[in-house]
Amino acid sequence: MNDQSKLPIMEAFYTLQGEGYHQGKAAYFIRLAGCDVGCHWCDVKESWKVDPKQYNSIETIVNGAKEYPSRFSVITGGEPLIYKLNELTTELINNDFTIAIETSGAYPISGEWHWICLSPKKFKAPLESIYPKANELKVIIYNKSDFNWAEEHAKKVNKDCLLYLQVEWSKKEEMTPLVIDYIKKNPKWRISNQSHKYLNIP
Repeated sequence: MNDQSKLPIMEAFYTLQGEGYHQGKAAYFIRLAGCDVGCHWCDVKESWKVDPKQYNSIETIVNGAKEYPSRFSVITGGEPLIYKLNELTTELINNDFTIAIETSGAYPISGEWHWICLSPKKFKAPLESIYPKANELKVIIYNKSDFNWAEEHAKKVNKDCLLYLQVEWSKKEEMTPLVIDYIKKNPKWRISNQSHKYLNIP
């Protein structure tokens, strides 16, 4: 994991960002393989394991991103920060990309980022060092107790960090009305919908 010249790519694809602050933007997603956080409701469990055949050079990864017109790229996983990402972010920035990361915060930040989306998970707590750096806090709401859990994390982020509540997809019928009501009572929060699922965006 200290070798930054190659990274395991589960998938890379061009689409629209479906969630959070950057929702609706054309984006090149780079999904790294490997995760030990283990959320039971994860919708990309196939990203947890790493196959040696998935490793690609930084040059190959960046060249793939350059094939598309948008210069906005999202690095996600799995949990991308189990890898050192300095070389990847440097090359993307050198090619005029604005880059965002989606992370549970369970590992130290590496690389240079224009946007950090912290999405904490109960199964492996974020490091305290990530809270001041987060631009966006996105908390997944699975049951009623998650509102209190979201507030615990909101106390730790910087004052400019945007706060989002996102209903876990399988609980959307039950929990969406509760999230709407909660945000009306606590307007510092915004709602994040998985618009790519509602709109069938591949």
